[in-house]
Amino acid sequence: MPWYDGRDGMYSWIWRHLPGNGWVRALLSLVLITAVVYVLFQYVFPWAEPLLPFNDVTVDNQ
Repeated sequence: MPWYDGRDGMYSWIWRHLPGNGWVRALLSLVLITAVVYVLFQYVFPWAEPLLPFNDVTVDNQ
């Protein structure tokens, strides 16, 4: 394959290091994804929201 340079990606590294067979790995992957989404919505996004310019509007009521 011309695009493959011999390095494995991050997701294949995670998949190889999860214990169990394919079904257990898939379940653990879903748990990990759910945990990451939870941490993002509960901690990271609320912390970053004041730093983002979404409330800086320049439209006048005319």
